[in-house]
Amino acid sequence: MSPSRSELCMLRFLCLLILAVAAVTAHGKGEVNGVTYDGRSLIINGKRNLLFSGSIHYPRSTPEMWPGIIAKAKQGDRSGLLFQFNFQGRLDVIKFIKLIQKQGLYVTLRIGPFIEAEWNFGGFPFWLKEVNNITFRSDNPPFKYHMKKFTKMVVKMMKDEKLFIPKIENEYNNVALAFKENGARYVQWAGRMAVGLKTGVPWVMCKQKDAPDPVINSCNGRNCGDTFTGPNKPHKPVLWTENWTAQYRVFGDPPSQRSAEDLAYSVARFFSKNGTLTNYYMYYGGTNFGRTGSSFVMTRYYDEAPLDEFGLKKEPKWGHLRDLHSALKLSRKALLWGTNTVHPLGEDLEAHVYKKQRSNVCVAFLSNSNPRIDKIANFKGVDYFLPHHSISILPDCKTEIYNTQRVNSQHNTRTYHLAKEANRNQDWKMYQESIPTVGQTHIKANQPLELMNLTKDTTDYLWYATSFNLEEEDLPMRHDIRPVIQVSSLGHALHGFVNDVYIGSGHGTNIDKSFSLSKPAHLKAGTNHISLLGMTVGLPDSGALLEHRIAGVHRVVVQGLNTGTLDLSANVWGHEIGVLGEKLRIYNHRGSHLVQWTDAKKRTPLTWYKILRRPAWRRPSGDRHGSMGKGMVWINGESIGRYWVSYLSPLGKPSQSMYHIPRSFLKPSGNLMVVFEETGGNPEEIAVVTVRRDNICTIVTEFHPAHVTSWARENSQIRTSFGNPTGSCGSLKAGSCHATAAKSVVEKACLGKSTCVLPVKAEAYGADAGCPGSTNTLAVQVKCARKNPNA
Repeated sequence: MSPSRSELCMLRFLCLLILAVAAVTAHGKGEVNGVTYDGRSLIINGKRNLLFSGSIHYPRSTPEMWPGIIAKAKQGDRSGLLFQFNFQGRLDVIKFIKLIQKQGLYVTLRIGPFIEAEWNFGGFPFWLKEVNNITFRSDNPPFKYHMKKFTKMVVKMMKDEKLFIPKIENEYNNVALAFKENGARYVQWAGRMAVGLKTGVPWVMCKQKDAPDPVINSCNGRNCGDTFTGPNKPHKPVLWTENWTAQYRVFGDPPSQRSAEDLAYSVARFFSKNGTLTNYYMYYGGTNFGRTGSSFVMTRYYDEAPLDEFGLKKEPKWGHLRDLHSALKLSRKALLWGTNTVHPLGEDLEAHVYKKQRSNVCVAFLSNSNPRIDKIANFKGVDYFLPHHSISILPDCKTEIYNTQRVNSQHNTRTYHLAKEANRNQDWKMYQESIPTVGQTHIKANQPLELMNLTKDTTDYLWYATSFNLEEEDLPMRHDIRPVIQVSSLGHALHGFVNDVYIGSGHGTNIDKSFSLSKPAHLKAGTNHISLLGMTVGLPDSGALLEHRIAGVHRVVVQGLNTGTLDLSANVWGHEIGVLGEKLRIYNHRGSHLVQWTDAKKRTPLTWYKILRRPAWRRPSGDRHGSMGKGMVWINGESIGRYWVSYLSPLGKPSQSMYHIPRSFLKPSGNLMVVFEETGGNPEEIAVVTVRRDNICTIVTEFHPAHVTSWARENSQIRTSFGNPTGSCGSLKAGSCHATAAKSVVEKACLGKSTCVLPVKAEAYGADAGCPGSTNTLAVQVKCARKNPNA
């Protein structure tokens, strides 16, 4: 029995939770009695606070992963976390919040209902676009009715659980101009509606300069310390609700990253200029399981965040930010109660100083904004070395305890290891989809119909089928001329078949969804069948008029006939929603018995493959999928997401070929892996691997400040070099000033130990401090291993 529309409003109106601003739960030492704010910060239980928050979308991981992710976030010195909504299994938001509560952390919810977040349709349920006369995110009565109904429901749910809430809309400023005066009215209405729910905590609108009182406008971006014009009223605090830790990626993108040093610089800059809250988007990105990702978005989401897709700490980003938070906490009193002054120290150099009157409470941020040149800054008669693009924090206005460019935390790299037991069986079976003709379809029209309005977000796929007759004299007489099928599509991709023969595929891009496919085909005298499997790769998630986006086949012509070009666009077209294997759910144990499987063949399009695997062990695991083309993978009926290995980046490599298998998806034995391959691949080369971050390194110089934790108020392989080493973690190389004794010194101090302390002085390693080009840098690379490799 299908749920009614009103039930769907409760179950699927996803409040994808993302940001941070002031929803709180009970906190460690007792109940939170109130959250307000002034022009300096958020005020919790009557006290000003510095807050460090990290976005976590709980549906992009599994409940079994939540405790570990939350614990690592707390270790990273977060004071709050962020997320998303449906309410069962992987979508149990109440369970997720209570796990955070147990760790003594604050929670910030973003209600939405629009959340963007590279989530399918921006979090809206697809049925909403079919409400009569609706216009999303505008001063439109039908939309406001559903938005208010949803928001009130979530607020009530949180109140019933003794939880609180505070975030409405998201980056509406990006689309407001499309609605003219309706946009401004909508913003005012949304603010009044939210405040009227009396949650007892502040509400926030991201990037909304005209947020009505008492709603706080905040900044989203990479460098809010320089780009944010500030709150729209002096009594509101300076908040950074999305600090992008990397860049989300789409299929076809090359690798991208944001360094720990640049991220730390941006945060130190923001706090030096009156900021008191930063939220990392994302702190843990996770996985777009199933069909949850928006248009063209990869299955792996924000893998460059401080916690990677597998929930492992990505160093040095995780540790460098933890150390930054510790340094800022040591400066807390001056930042929250001091007076801010700015002191020029020379070209590209300045000091931001906070000093509390009639006390010794003082903090200084010494900044070198030059992107390439290291400099010396003289502050209060003392010289401080400032690397390029860096900020040093002096929590007593004298002692440097942290520099954003000098990383004290260790580095690591991710490695993949073949899970031998899991890959022992290679007995793959296959089931091939049949290609429908126009007479076998259920929806007929005199033109190809728009895809999204037919599939209604129930599937990626829609078959388009038509037929036409040719006489012998219509066909080309010469052997070197072949008819060409030309298809114009509005997106996102399609696979073409003529008389049951696969002729090729085409696709658009994230920037330009529309495309054309032109392929030669063998035609015959008599009836010819054209079948096109059109598809979306996620629904759009942002921009104005979201509800009016379109996709699918637009026009089809046959060229190269003796009679000229044949336009089939006004033919009778049949449409069939989805593919049979998907409808029968042959990707789970029960459904897999509903079709006849045969021995697998390579490189056949529209083919389902299945195999029974042993489980990988207790480590995080993944699926190496480089031999396949495009499709989706299921483990015991759970989709681990779309893959598109055949879509190469400009660098000639797939954007993603490794896919996360959550351990909770696995059983002790008899694990069913099912792959739906659209274009053709080789399943025998699919491999299950375990995932580790067991290559660790440290790189320090004599100019590094002592580790921030040293300051307060009142069985392994080792590669080592001292001198001027080059390369990065995993590929370090000795430089021309390498000290040959370095390895033996480090082995003696560290081998077989979980921690060790090393000197950073040339004489300790027998190095020549005067060697030309020496940077007096110590680099250590270690391969970690357990005594029991199966533990």
